[in-house]
Amino acid sequence: MAKNTVKTSANVADTVRPAVPGAPHWKTLRAIAGRITTPLLPDDYLKLANPLWSARELRGRVVEVRRETPDSATLVIKPGWGFTFDYEPGQYVGIGLLMDGRWRWRSYSLTSAPVPGRGKRTISITVKAMPEGFLSTHLVDGVTPGTIVRLAAPQGNFVMPDPAPAQVLFLTAGSGITPVISMLRTLARHGQITDIVHVHSAPTESDVLFAAELAELQRAHPSYRLIVRTTRTQGRLDLLRLADVVPDWRDRQVWACGPEGMLGDAERIWTAAGVGERLHLERFAVTRAAPHGTGGKITFERSGKTVQADAATSLMEAGEEVGIRMPFGCRMGICQSCVVGLVEGHVRDLRTGVEHEPGTRVQTCVSAASGDCVVDV
Repeated sequence: MAKNTVKTSANVADTVRPAVPGAPHWKTLRAIAGRITTPLLPDDYLKLANPLWSARELRGRVVEVRRETPDSATLVIKPGWGFTFDYEPGQYVGIGLLMDGRWRWRSYSLTSAPVPGRGKRTISITVKAMPEGFLSTHLVDGVTPGTIVRLAAPQGNFVMPDPAPAQVLFLTAGSGITPVISMLRTLARHGQITDIVHVHSAPTESDVLFAAELAELQRAHPSYRLIVRTTRTQGRLDLLRLADVVPDWRDRQVWACGPEGMLGDAERIWTAAGVGERLHLERFAVTRAAPHGTGGKITFERSGKTVQADAATSLMEAGEEVGIRMPFGCRMGICQSCVVGLVEGHVRDLRTGVEHEPGTRVQTCVSAASGDCVVDV
């Protein structure tokens, strides 16, 4: 079976942040400091000294915004306390940005290569502005160096083993190249550029992210072969004809990231060829089933708040509209971080259409009201 991981593209706001990794003595110090500094919390004083100092959440400061193409930019971020730099190339990180008084969240692939220990203490993400992407457009055109962001710890299973396989095929399109550039940078740093074929699609040559770096990589490493397809002049890549450019594609370990249509085709073709286990997919959005019903009134039992939501709005999104703080991870139904109890009523899985009954535990990020319901939040 193909491996699938997902990153969010849904609208999000304020939420409970993951605990900061660190030694247990922080809790003791916080308790002592809390008594001394009442009514302010220790974090309030930490923020006065340095906005990146926090014992409650991960933060970072944007130190550079570098234009990549006309509609994309790389943000270099210096994380504060608690961030771990031993992430795996191909993983993604959550970014929270304060806009109009609300923290809005997205997850983006890390384009930097991990440097554990006392190496370079920055990370980078590369963002493509999408017409419907409120936050992505702001990250590309509105964020300036010095901006403080919230961070969620790196996660994701779209990663490459160490050492790298002897034969690799990268299939990328558009911004789907972002997790792969982290892999390539890491492989180059470790001297592990093996037999790699990289097929990348973009509308035009000027739309190719990291074009100069990829060209230099091919020049410096003859075992790395880059094939760029410009779709406006050459049309989309037909994976049924992949053998024309990569005759041995069945023998290679494959990492593919791009539009859902391309990934769906790859999944079918690799499975039909009996080599589905060699295909690793990264999806940037969840495929949702057509909404059923008319939604309903959602009651958040612990908070005492209610909200009316339609059949296409997730419990998480509906709750955030009325200020409900809920935990999350991927926001795409993969990581199980958002699971809560369904107390009354029914909810429907937005991906499959399956309806869940009272007494079950449901994922708030991919479940919507199917009539009035009560959830344990």
